Amino acid sequence: MGLKWVDTQDIAIELYEKFPEIDPRYINFPEMYQWILALEDFDDEPQHSGEKILEAIQQAWIEEATD
Repeated sequence: MGLKWVDTQDIAIELYEKFPEIDPRYINFPEMYQWILALEDFDDEPQHSGEKILEAIQQAWIEEATD
């Protein structure tokens, strides 16, 4: 079973592991959106995303990067 948009924490962890050099505080949503779609385990409809979901993923990524 792959990652869905609702798996914000798991997506954030995947992004953190794949892009450790990126500071998620400064990522733009269109770029992050493309990175999420390209994740190997991501398996959801691209159009099911929205700004609130991307904000939640970004916030989880920030928390992951600062732990």
